[in-house]
Amino acid sequence: MNLNTKLPSSPSSILPFHTITLPSCKFNVIVSQVRRRFTFLRQHHHVPNFKVVRNSVQQTEFKLLETEEAELLLATCITRTLTPALTIELGLDKIKHAVEDLKLKPNCAKAGMYRFQVAVSPGSKALNWFCSQDPSLGVFPQFFVSTRDENSTNKSLSFSRTRGVFGIGAAVYVKTSYSSDSLEQTPFKRCKSIDLAHPVAYGLVGDDKSFYMFIPQIELIESDGISILVATLAWDDSSVCVYEEALNNVIYLITALASPITDVCLNKSVSAVLRKFNMAGDKHARMVYTNAILLRDNCLEHMELKHASSSCQFSLRLSDTVAISNNMLDEFRDINSSLKESSNINTLWASLMIEECYRLGLTYFCIAPGSRSSPLAVAAACHPMISCTACFDERSLAFHAVGYARGCRKPAVVITSSGTAVSNLLPAVVEAYQDFLPLLLLTADRPPELLDTGANQAINQVNHFGSFVRHYFSLPAPTDIISTRMVLTTIDSAVYHATSSPCGPVHINCQFREPLENTPKEWNQSCLKGLEFWVSSGKPFTDYIQPQNSFAHSNCQGDLTDVLGIIQGAKCGLLLIGAIFKENDIWAALLMAKHLRWPVVADILSGLRLRKYTNFLSKLDETILFVDHLDHALLSDDFRHWIKSDVIVQIGTRITSKRISQMLEDCYPCSYILVDNHSSRHDPSHIITHRIHTSITHFTDCVLRSCLMTHVNSERTSFLRSINLAVGWEISVIINSENSLTEPYVAHIASEAVDNRSAMFVGNSMPIRDADMYGNSLEDDTCDDVTSLTSGLPFRWIQVAGNRGASGIDGLLSTAVGFAAGHHKKVICVMGDVSFLHDTNGLALLKQRISRKQITIIVINNHGGAIFSLLPIANTAEEEILNRYFYTSHNVGIHSLCVAHDVKHVQVHTKVELQTALLKSQLEEVDCVIEVDSSINANANFHSILRRFANVAVSHALSTISQLSVLNSTKVKKLEYFQYRIQLNAPLTTTPICNDCSKHYREGFVLILYLEDGNTGVGEVAPLGINKESMMDVEAQLQFLTHVIKRVGLNSSLPLLKGSFSSWIWINLGIPPDSLHPSVRCGLEMAILNASAAAVGSTMLNMLNLSVPKEESAQTSLKVRICALIDCDGTPAQVAYLASTLVEEGFTAIKLKVARRANPIEDAEVIQEIRRKVGFQIQLRADANRKWSFNEALQFGSNVKGCALQYIEEPVNDEDDIIRFCEESGLPVALDETTDNLQENPLKMLSRFTHNGIVAVVIKPSFIGGFEKALLIARWAQQQGKMAVISAAFESGISLSAYIQFSCYLDMQNADICKIMNKEPGPPVAQGLGTYKWLKEDVLIEPVCISRGTHNGFMEACVVNAGQTLVNSNINQSSVIQIFTPREARKYQLKVGVDGIIFSINIQELGNENNNDVIIFLHGFLGTSEDWIPIMNAMSASSRCIAIDLPGHGSSKMHADGVDLSVKFVADMLHQLFHLLTNERVIVVGYSMGARISLYVSLRCSNMVKGVVVISGSPGLKDEVKRKVRCVKDEFLACELISHGLDSFIETWYSGELWTSLRSHPRFNQMVTSRSKHNDVQALAKALTDLSAGRQPSLWEDLKHNKNPLLIIVGEKDEKFKKIGQSICSRHCEDVADALEDGSVKVPYTMVEVPNSGHAVHIENPLHVIHLIRKFITSM
Repeated sequence: MNLNTKLPSSPSSILPFHTITLPSCKFNVIVSQVRRRFTFLRQHHHVPNFKVVRNSVQQTEFKLLETEEAELLLATCITRTLTPALTIELGLDKIKHAVEDLKLKPNCAKAGMYRFQVAVSPGSKALNWFCSQDPSLGVFPQFFVSTRDENSTNKSLSFSRTRGVFGIGAAVYVKTSYSSDSLEQTPFKRCKSIDLAHPVAYGLVGDDKSFYMFIPQIELIESDGISILVATLAWDDSSVCVYEEALNNVIYLITALASPITDVCLNKSVSAVLRKFNMAGDKHARMVYTNAILLRDNCLEHMELKHASSSCQFSLRLSDTVAISNNMLDEFRDINSSLKESSNINTLWASLMIEECYRLGLTYFCIAPGSRSSPLAVAAACHPMISCTACFDERSLAFHAVGYARGCRKPAVVITSSGTAVSNLLPAVVEAYQDFLPLLLLTADRPPELLDTGANQAINQVNHFGSFVRHYFSLPAPTDIISTRMVLTTIDSAVYHATSSPCGPVHINCQFREPLENTPKEWNQSCLKGLEFWVSSGKPFTDYIQPQNSFAHSNCQGDLTDVLGIIQGAKCGLLLIGAIFKENDIWAALLMAKHLRWPVVADILSGLRLRKYTNFLSKLDETILFVDHLDHALLSDDFRHWIKSDVIVQIGTRITSKRISQMLEDCYPCSYILVDNHSSRHDPSHIITHRIHTSITHFTDCVLRSCLMTHVNSERTSFLRSINLAVGWEISVIINSENSLTEPYVAHIASEAVDNRSAMFVGNSMPIRDADMYGNSLEDDTCDDVTSLTSGLPFRWIQVAGNRGASGIDGLLSTAVGFAAGHHKKVICVMGDVSFLHDTNGLALLKQRISRKQITIIVINNHGGAIFSLLPIANTAEEEILNRYFYTSHNVGIHSLCVAHDVKHVQVHTKVELQTALLKSQLEEVDCVIEVDSSINANANFHSILRRFANVAVSHALSTISQLSVLNSTKVKKLEYFQYRIQLNAPLTTTPICNDCSKHYREGFVLILYLEDGNTGVGEVAPLGINKESMMDVEAQLQFLTHVIKRVGLNSSLPLLKGSFSSWIWINLGIPPDSLHPSVRCGLEMAILNASAAAVGSTMLNMLNLSVPKEESAQTSLKVRICALIDCDGTPAQVAYLASTLVEEGFTAIKLKVARRANPIEDAEVIQEIRRKVGFQIQLRADANRKWSFNEALQFGSNVKGCALQYIEEPVNDEDDIIRFCEESGLPVALDETTDNLQENPLKMLSRFTHNGIVAVVIKPSFIGGFEKALLIARWAQQQGKMAVISAAFESGISLSAYIQFSCYLDMQNADICKIMNKEPGPPVAQGLGTYKWLKEDVLIEPVCISRGTHNGFMEACVVNAGQTLVNSNINQSSVIQIFTPREARKYQLKVGVDGIIFSINIQELGNENNNDVIIFLHGFLGTSEDWIPIMNAMSASSRCIAIDLPGHGSSKMHADGVDLSVKFVADMLHQLFHLLTNERVIVVGYSMGARISLYVSLRCSNMVKGVVVISGSPGLKDEVKRKVRCVKDEFLACELISHGLDSFIETWYSGELWTSLRSHPRFNQMVTSRSKHNDVQALAKALTDLSAGRQPSLWEDLKHNKNPLLIIVGEKDEKFKKIGQSICSRHCEDVADALEDGSVKVPYTMVEVPNSGHAVHIENPLHVIHLIRKFITSM
C-alpha cells in the first residue's frame, strides 16, 4: 500500500538530532481576549540551533504532514492493548517485547501506524517522569500537561497528586488549519479528560490560523484509578523512515527511558526540579490536545473545535534550549536579598525553614495561633507558593494534617505555639505514628533560660511525644554564631525521616527568643556563608538518595523462594487485602488477585471493598471472586468449620472485621504470609508464619515474575461464590425491606453514592464496621468501558480512608476535611454523633474550604455511643450505668452547631429524605452536614436481626450446596417442548364479560429438560397475552433455548434462588437475564428445578428447603390453603349464590373480579350481597386489574367500607395513586400488576409501597419472570409484614403443582421470618390457585389434588401430591398439539456464476422449505453463517431461514484469482443465489458488512427483496475523502492479516473501541475461537479490501428510492451507529414530507435501540433482536 505522499520525518530521523521543534509556528496564543506573543523566545539567551524570524522558530531539515496526509496515515492506526503491567518499567518492557515481535513478522504495508497501550499502576507519575528525564537525552518534544478539571495554578502543583500526561518524542507531526477569524473565538474546552481509546495529538496554536500538532512516541496518560502507557510508531517507505527503522527507534527510546522511575522527586518542589530544563514561563500560553481522529475528515474547523481541549498548566521542551511553561514555575523571588533583609535572626531562621520545606515539596501548612510561633507563622503565610489553613484548636489542626497525609501521602506541616498547645498534638501524633503517616511538627518553645523557671507557657517540650515520633530534634534559639546551613540540614533530615519507610511524624522543637515580631535587630550575615549555591539552585540543601532496584531487571528469588513455593503448593489459598492506601499497592493487589485466582477478601480500607462496575451484567461474571460478605457468613458455625485455608496471603496490615480475624486464628496452623512495607509486628493472634518486609508492589512483582501456576480449587471457589451471593442477597433484602432509616442502610446508600470521581471517609466505632459489612458495590455510569479494556477489569475501585492507627473517635471530622484537601476529590464522610461532637472544632476547618473539593458529612445521631449496645457489657450492666458511662447519652443540637459555624445542615428521618439530601448535596457542590436521626436500641435490634437472618441464610446455602453437589457435574443433554391445548370450563377472566363462545381453551408449551444422567424435568410456558407476550414470541425464545442450552452445566446453587439463576443465564447461555420473556424464564426455571430434583431423587420443595424430609409420610401434614376465584358475570344474587356454594365446598377465601361492569357501584353491590350471603368469617378479596380511575376506585371504596374486604388488588390505573387511594379510602390494597413491571432492581421499586395500607403482594411467577424474582418480591412482602400471595394465570396442572410447592416453601419461609423476628405467625395465607376450577381438561393425567381437608374442612392443596405429580409428569397425550425437538441446520453448497466467475457458496438452512417467508442472513466481516444459527433456530418455526458464508469467509470458495469482490459483484452473486433458493421475495437481515450489502441488494434488486433488517450497518460513506481514508485503513488491515496471520489479526480486530461491549460478553472467547477457522486467509484479506466501506458507493441518496420496508437495529452502547441510524431516519422523514406533497407513498423506516448491547447486537442480546425481526415480519 502506498499513501502517495511523503510522511514527515519519523522517529528515526528525530532521535539523532538534539533539537527538534515545530516549524513556522509564531506561537501566538490568546487567552481572555488578550493577544500575547511568547516573549520568552525573544528573551531567551541560549538558542544556538534556532533562527528566530518574525518571532517564529524554524528548522529547515524538518518536514510536516498536511492534514490530508495525516488523514491517510491515521487511518492505518492499529491499537493493540497489552496485558496490564505492574509498573511503568514493566509496561515499557511489555511494549518493547511487542515491538520486537513485530520485527519478526514484517508488515507488507508501505506505510502505517501502530499504537500499543498497556495499563500500569495508577497515581501521579506523569509529572515525576517528565521531571526525571535527563536534559541531555536529546529526544523532543518532551512535555507534561495537567488535566485537572479546574483552573490549576503553580501553587497547587504537587508530585504526589497532580495528574496529567507525559509525552516524549513525536511519531507524527501534523499541520492543520482552523476557520475562526481569531483565537478569541476558539471554543476550547478546559482540561477535558484524555480520550484513552484513540491517539491523542498535542500542540500549540499559531497566529496564522494553523495548528502544529504531534502524536508522541511515548505517553503516560493518567486518569482516575488508571494510568495508560502508550507507544506510537509510524512509517512510510517512500520517506526517510522505513518500517524497521520505526520499530528500532521506539525500542531505542524505550531503552533510554527504562531506568528506574523512583520517588526521588516527591520530596522536592516542582519548580525546583524544573529549573534544570531552563524553563521560561508565559502565563498566557495554552497547550491544546485532542483526539487525533479529529485531524481526519477535515474535522478541525471552527464548529468542531469544541471537541478539542486546552490546558493552562503545562511544560513543553522543544529542544535543549527552548522550553515553555505555564503555571508550573514559582514566582520570581530574590531569595538572596530577602534573606539579607531579614529584620532579625528569628525571621531569618523561620524564613529558611519555611523555604526549605517548600523546596522539599511541603506546601500545605496548618497553623495554630500563638505568640511564640509568630516567626514561623508569618514566614509561612508570606510565602507565595504555600497554602495555609488555621484553627484555634491544635488537636483538630493536627488531625487535619493527618487527614491531608492520608489523602496525598505527603506530610503537612503543623506550626504551634509552646506549652499545652504542643501537648494537644499528641492524639494526632499517635494516629500518624500507628498508621505510618508522614507529619512534620514545628513547635515553638521558650529559650532554655526560661525553662523550669515558672515562665508563662514554658513546659519541658524535649522529646515531648516520646516514642511516637520517628525523629526528634531541638533547634537552639536562633543565633548568628551558628551557620544557617544547620537549619536547612535539620529540615532536610526531618523530612527524610518523616517520608522514609516507615513513614511517621517528626518533631522539630524550635526555640525563639524575643523579638518574635519583625522588630529590627542586628545580626551578622556571616551566618549565611555557604548558601550561595542553595540560593541560586532552588533545590533542597541536602539530597537524600536511596538506590532503587529496577523492576524490569530485578531478581526476586533469593529469600522468597520458600514463600513462593508455599504459595504454589496451596490447595485452599485465600488472599486477604487489608488496609492499603497507595494506588500503586491497590493496583499490585489486583494483579496479584488476577494471577493467583484465589478467593479475595477485601477490607473496607483496602480500596477494593467498594467497586463500581461498568454495568450490572459485568458483576455477574467477575474474573476475581471477591467474598464481600465473609464477615456475616462466619456467623454460621458450620461455615466457620468449613472455610479452612492452608495458605493465607495478607496484603496490608489492618483488618476491620473481628470475625475475620477470629477465622484467621481458627485456620492456624497454616502458612500465613503477611506483606507490608514496615517492620512493625501486626500479629495480635501470633499466627503469622512468614513476615515479608517489602513493598506490596515488589512482592507482587516477585510472584508474577516467578510464573507460579497456583492450584485453583474450582469447587471451593464456586462454593464461596454461592455463599457470598446468598448472604449478599439476604443483607440487601433485609436492609431494603426495613421501612425505617437504619444505620446499615446509611452505610449501604452512602457507598452507592460514592462514584469514580469521589472517595469515602468512615469514622470509627460503628460507621467503619457497617461500611465493611454492608457497603454496596454497584454499577456506575461514570465507569467507561475503555477502563475495562485496558485494565482487564470490569470495575473501578473506590478509595476509602479512616483513622485506624489508634482507632480513636477523636479528630475524625478534622481528619476527613484534611483527607479531602489532600486527596483532591469529593468526599463522603460517615461518622457517629459522639465522634462528631468530640471534634466540633473541625467545623471551623470545614468552613474554610481551602484547596479542596466538596465534602458531605453524614452524622448518624443515635444520641450516644451505639457500639456499646452490641458489646457484652450491654447484657450485664444496668441501663442507668450504660446510659451515663458507656452510651454517654446527650441531647446536643447538631443543627445549632452547624448554624454557629455557617455550615449547611440537613436533618433526615426517612430513607427518601436521605437519598434526596445526598443527591442534592452532590449537585449543589457545597459542603453539607446530613444528620441522620437514629436510636441506640433500634440500631442494636436491627443489627441483631441482620445477624440472625444472615446466619440462617448461610446455613441454608451451605446445606443446599453441600447436599446438592452432584448437580455441579450434571449437564443438560437437550431441551424439547410441545404445544398443548386444553379446554376450560369457563372463559378466562381476562376476556370480555359478554363473551358467549361455547368453548374456551388455554394454550401453552410444556418444556422437557433432559439431563445427561437420564433424569428429566418439566416446566410450563403459558403466556396469557395481557402481559405483552404472544405464543409466537414465546415459541421463538424456546427455539433459541433448545440450541444454546445443550451441554450446559447446572450447579448446586440454583435452588437458592438468590441471584443464582440470573448469573447462570448470563454466564452459561450468554443472554441478558431480563431479555427472556417472563413466562419463558418461569418455565425454564421450573424445568431446571424439577430436573435437578429428579437428579437427587427429590421434589421441588425439597430442593428449595432441604429441611423438609423426603419421605412422603413426613410431608402429609403439608397443605396449602386455596383462595377461590369468581368472575363477576351475573346479578349480585347469582354471584353471591356462587360464593356461598364455594364456601360450602370448604373455601375460606374468595376473590372476586371487579371493574368489569358498567360502573363501580354495581361491583360494590355484588360485594355487599356476597358479604351478606357468606358472613364475615370468610376472607373476601377483590381484583380491579387497574381498570378504574382514581375517582371510580374511590366511589367503589366508599360503598364497600363495611364489607371487611381483606384487600382489593390494583384499584387504580396509575400506580402513583395507589398510596393516595389507601389513605383516602381506608381500604387495604394488594399489589399485582405493579410487580409485573419490576425490572433490574425490584427492591428499589418496591420501596415506594411500604405504606401500611398495602397489606399484600399478589405474585404471578409467569408474569414477573420466574421463581427467583417471585422469591425476592415475596421475601420483601413478608419482611414488611404483608401477605405474599402466589397466583396462577390459568396454567395447567404442571404450573399449579409447582406453585403449590413454591407456596408451601414461602409459608415455611414466613414462619422462619416470624421466628427470627420474635413474632407470632399470622393465619395461613390462602394462595391464588383457584384457577384450577377453570380446567375442564389438563395436560397431566393425574389431576391436581385440591380437596377439603379431613381435619379442618378447608379447601387445601396437598403438597406431597403436587411434588409427585411433577416427578411423574404423566402427560395427557390428547392435549398435545405439536411436538418440537431441536433441529440441526441443513448444510449444503450451491455453485453460483457471475461474469464467468464460479463461487461455491456455503449455506446453512433451518425451517420449512415450503414456507413463503424466506429470511436471508448475511454476517459481518470475520463472521460466518454459524453466527446466525441460534437466531435462525428461533425464527425457523415461522420462517424459512437461510444463512450464507459470504465470499472470502467460512467454507465458501472462489474458483478464480484476481476477482474484484466489489459490493456490486457480491450483490449480483446474491441475486443469482436468491433465484436458486426460492421463487419468493426474501427478507434480508444483514449485520455490519452484511448490512451494507443488504441495503445495496435491496436497492439494486428490489424485485427479489420485500424487506431489509439492518443491524449495526450504514449506507456507506458520503464523502469521497472519507472513502479514501477508509480504503487506506482496510488495505492496511489486510496487510496486517497477511503479515501476522489470522490469530494475531483477530486479537487486533477485536481490541477496537467498537467491540468494547462485546469483549465483556461471557461467550466472547468462544466466538473468537470460531473466527480462527476461516479456510483462506488471502481470500479473507481480499474481502476486507474489496468490500471496504471505502470502495462501496454511497447509498445515502439512493435511499429515497428504496421500495422496501427497513428496520434499523443498533445497540444502545454503539454511539457511532446510533447516529448513523438516526441520520437515516431523519432523511426518511424529510422524504416522507416531500412524498406527501406530491402524493407518492413511502415505505416505513423504523429504528430501535437494543439495551445491554454494543455493535454486535445479535450476539450480545439475541432475544431482543429475534423479537424485533419477528415484529418486523409480522408488520409486513
